[in-house]
Amino acid sequence: MSAKKEPSVWQGFKAFLMRGNVVDLAVAVVIGAAFTNIVNSVVKGVINPLVGAIGTQNLDHYSSCLKDPCSVSADGTVKSGVPILWGSVLGATLTFVITAAVVYFLMVLPMSKYLARQAAQKAAREGTKEVIEVTELEVLKEIRDALLAQRGSGRDAG
Repeated sequence: MSAKKEPSVWQGFKAFLMRGNVVDLAVAVVIGAAFTNIVNSVVKGVINPLVGAIGTQNLDHYSSCLKDPCSVSADGTVKSGVPILWGSVLGATLTFVITAAVVYFLMVLPMSKYLARQAAQKAAREGTKEVIEVTELEVLKEIRDALLAQRGSGRDAG
């Protein structure tokens, strides 16, 4: 009696890593990490100076105090009071919105247009076949009706 040999843990792990979804996900994470640096640079180099025209260039300095007196040290630790650091939230929100906009306009929108165009071409090809088949059927019916009409008129005359 020979028992069926099960794959080893290493073989299972190797098969898991070689599946397309895992590789695609790893590529997406690496590209996302690199893309985050670009977005952070845009926020720090473009958005923050625009906001700085109104106030400070560092959004982290915008805060409110729930319990006076508020004092926060340079390293971000709270010395006293209850500060609400809404500038940090605003900066993170801007980064998210910019990232989402760039991903949508540079990746999602072109891909969806491409897929829609491919679907339209496929539908047009299939639609053309159906129109040709329907047109041929209609022509054959017309020929049949014309032949029947000729036979019928020939009998009536004779």
